[in-house]
Amino acid sequence: MSDVIQLLPDSVANQIAAGEVILRPSSVIKELMENAVDAGATQIQVLISDGGKNLIRIIDNGCGMSETDARLCFERYATSKLRKPEDLYAIRTMGFRGEAMASVAAVAQVELKTKRKEDETGSCIIIEGTEFKSQESCVTPNGTSISVKNIFFNVPARRNFLKSTPVETRHVMDEFLRVAIPRPEISFSLHHNGIEIYNLPVTHQRQRICHIFGSNYNERLVPVDENTSILGISGFVGKPDYAKKVRGEQFFFINKRFIKDAYLNHAVSSAFEELLPQGTYPSYFLFFTIDPARIDVNIHPTKTEIKMEDEKSVYAILRSSIKRALGKYSIAPTLDFDQEQAINVPLSKLNQPPLQPQIKINREYNPFKTVQPNPAPANEIKVQRDWEKLYAIARQNESESNIPAPQQGELPIEPGNHQEHASFMQLFKNYIAVGLAEELWLVDQQLAHERILFERNLQMLKGAPAAAQQSLFPLQFEFDARQATAINEFLGDLNKSGFDLQPFGKNTFVLNSIPSYLEKGQEKNVLETLIEEFLSGEVASFSPEEKTAAAIARSTCIKSGKTLDEKEMRSLFSELMNCEIPFYSRSGKPIIFKLEKNEIDRKFLK
Repeated sequence: MSDVIQLLPDSVANQIAAGEVILRPSSVIKELMENAVDAGATQIQVLISDGGKNLIRIIDNGCGMSETDARLCFERYATSKLRKPEDLYAIRTMGFRGEAMASVAAVAQVELKTKRKEDETGSCIIIEGTEFKSQESCVTPNGTSISVKNIFFNVPARRNFLKSTPVETRHVMDEFLRVAIPRPEISFSLHHNGIEIYNLPVTHQRQRICHIFGSNYNERLVPVDENTSILGISGFVGKPDYAKKVRGEQFFFINKRFIKDAYLNHAVSSAFEELLPQGTYPSYFLFFTIDPARIDVNIHPTKTEIKMEDEKSVYAILRSSIKRALGKYSIAPTLDFDQEQAINVPLSKLNQPPLQPQIKINREYNPFKTVQPNPAPANEIKVQRDWEKLYAIARQNESESNIPAPQQGELPIEPGNHQEHASFMQLFKNYIAVGLAEELWLVDQQLAHERILFERNLQMLKGAPAAAQQSLFPLQFEFDARQATAINEFLGDLNKSGFDLQPFGKNTFVLNSIPSYLEKGQEKNVLETLIEEFLSGEVASFSPEEKTAAAIARSTCIKSGKTLDEKEMRSLFSELMNCEIPFYSRSGKPIIFKLEKNEIDRKFLK
């Protein structure tokens, strides 16, 4: 029998390697931007077309390459960043494996122009699918310019799996920001189809974040700064008041490399314990400085996962440094004994002797004499009456609810269960306990109301156009580039639901009208919720109408922690039972938990 094992051709091996490194256009952006950073560039320009599917061009003013290096950089495992095995334990560059350029050239049409400062002319190389086409001298500025055209042109199956242009553009923007955020000393720009999306000048770290996410972020950031023998931590965390309902701006950088780490994320969440409402997540931009010998970044092709030598110590340091920052800036309660001892005493009192305590005695007091109770002073009566008014107002506010009463004749449950004889009680201000004949039902009040509003809004969106109420003074909202891109994606469906939101300049929109069923003051909350869900991908499987209905329901429903009276609980339960799917939320979470009487009896050994 003849031998059957043979070496793969370079073209096939490169395509296999490219499948792990190059997943979509944003992967090309990441690899080429990191190469530009390693080349010492102080200015990096990114230009894309059709979400990067047709064209990606990265221009930098780095050190450039010689004619020989320009040709050699497309070979697998060719790199200038490692010289000996020991270098693997001191990696400070973004790239080091020598796979990126070969992987990009294996699945796209690539044109490279590069020139060193000391050379008179540069080099121009054209490669298509690992096939070398040409190399010649050319006139080009100092630095490197790489054009990547028609990604996956030779892998039709991979190209067919690429998403729509807005989706791919969002992925490109995410990778762009992951490189740009930790490097305020470098200027970055991003253009899509000739339109400028980001223009980030050289600045400091806090200003870089504000340039990206909006100037209003300046008041939201709490600085974190901690230096230990194990690592250094710097950056910012968001104030609890600005926590979001989905995971949004959460960034970890280790030695300026973006990473994803659930263990460190748990450390941040535990630092915010009891400071955040349930179901919300803080924003953070945290930068770690660690000795490269203590970490291993070579465990995943995308290099977004890192193994650390002492994870538990890093966890503890991160958690304590965030808690310290929140306490230092009066975000969280803290015990500062030095501060408590610094009692401000007026100077005029320091030289006075202490006053001797005095006792007043009523010499005319007779314990055997019956005395009529004296009426309370007028000012005391006034205070008590005012408190009674406050209690009355509080009770009135607690009884207010936006939950409509059930329609007459509607039966929320089967007739045999007799809801009118059911008993209702609220538990922990989060759940409604419904006692029926032979069952005990526990209902999540927030998910229940969200389900009710979702189905009601969905019927409106799929039926006749929703009635709109015109705003006397249109509202103007300004968003960052990512949010503006998301709005443009669902703007048409949003306007069909009764909104009239129109673009008004760069990243600015004007809201002329809102649906009649939406309360005034909820406009920005609804828009931000819809944007967050789009960016997080939580509603990717929903239709456009469902996405809009879900965002409106989520932002306008009653929240956990709201006190409900018995009438409101009955109304909510009735509306829920009239829903098409009353037992589960739109995301599959259970709304109702049933406990039968025989199960309760077994608990008491009956």
